[in-house]
Amino acid sequence: MKALVCRAFGPIENLRVEEIPAPVPGPGQLLIDVQAASINFPDALMVQGLYQIKPAVPFTPGAELAGIVAAVGENVDAFRPGDRVIASPGTGAFAESCLADATRTVPLPAGMDFELGASFLLAYGTSLHALRTIGRVQAGETLLVLGAAGGVGIAAVEIAKALGARVIAAASSVEKLALARRAGADETIDYTQEGWRRQVEALTAGRGVDVVYDPVGGPYSESAIRATAWRGRYLVVGFAAGEIPKLPLNLVLLKERVVLGVFWGEAMHRDPVQCRTDMRQLGDWFAAGKLHPPVTDRVPLSGAAAAIARLAGRRAMGKLVVLPGILA
Repeated sequence: MKALVCRAFGPIENLRVEEIPAPVPGPGQLLIDVQAASINFPDALMVQGLYQIKPAVPFTPGAELAGIVAAVGENVDAFRPGDRVIASPGTGAFAESCLADATRTVPLPAGMDFELGASFLLAYGTSLHALRTIGRVQAGETLLVLGAAGGVGIAAVEIAKALGARVIAAASSVEKLALARRAGADETIDYTQEGWRRQVEALTAGRGVDVVYDPVGGPYSESAIRATAWRGRYLVVGFAAGEIPKLPLNLVLLKERVVLGVFWGEAMHRDPVQCRTDMRQLGDWFAAGKLHPPVTDRVPLSGAAAAIARLAGRRAMGKLVVLPGILA
């Protein structure tokens, strides 16, 4: 089968499409014929050796896919060949076939095509876990979303609206802010402009926001935490800006703010029951028309490396989808 292969940690441009043996499912695993796989920021970090998880090389990147079950291993009762599924295998999705643990696989929601399915599990699973389980966002509260035009950012905007929150979306261009507004953001702010925190304060009558959802990090984090209200919650989701910020802890003390880490992948492993509950909720919201995974570009396997580099350089919006069935 054909797959995108990383033979050594290093520049994204070194990734190549190669012919490799098709995998065989072991106990508890599924073999899935990949119909679509989406690109996520950890994919870019992983191939460069910058992610907290470092797979053995060579490996095929790709943490999220939608496809059709081709075969099942021992001790798998919930799935059978022919089932349409979405899965989070961790690696391996940028290929014609991929192994996934049955515990990290769910049925493709009714009415959802493969491209949307490949864009759904990680972004929306992460955002619901962050906002409801960790951040405990309540109806009527105000949420500030950084990186609001990215995959998890758009998911956070839509889920927050489904939870009844008011959303202030922050991003870096007119086009990105327009995408966030289409997703339901109530207000938008260009956080590359000097003094953007004052805009947040003005939009909250000087009080500040109840919750910050931050998948970006870097130079934006300190201003964002300063823009939180008394006992505001700050959700650490990721570091798309490429820099892990060092927050002055006096800012936490002065308003009894709470800093909360979000690691959905580990939470899914530790509490699969909650994960399944979350996925049912997300499926219901999708069926009700409240969630719209923002697929903005589709590329063949041969274009996957360039698309990963584009996402890493923050030159993309929404979700970029790899279609392994298209080879050129």
